[in-house]
Amino acid sequence: MAEKYRTFDASDYIRTAEDAQGLLRAATDEDVGDGAVIRAALKHVARTHNLSALARETGLNRGNLYAALSEDGNPTLATLLKVTRALGLRLRLEPVQNPAKSRQPSKPPNLPAEST
Repeated sequence: MAEKYRTFDASDYIRTAEDAQGLLRAATDEDVGDGAVIRAALKHVARTHNLSALARETGLNRGNLYAALSEDGNPTLATLLKVTRALGLRLRLEPVQNPAKSRQPSKPPNLPAEST
């Protein structure tokens, strides 16, 4: 008997708001800085909702919503905020837990002294 495989879809495993929050929290922890992991996780969370209703709540049409959250999508900050709010979530920025791994702030450039 041949084995049958199907494509993994994270949205199949999102059953509660806590599941969605956990997926998005993990995505923000694991994203390398280009937003691809966060966008993909947000797409899976969005797919667990009625996308037509989500599009209406965000003021985007369904096509634009799909495009923004697609693998090649690059949603704007405004789109991310609209989608997260419509999903009952909040986009939050917080300090990095391990400052040794974060980028150190650069020193201000040496500016020439003002002449009087």
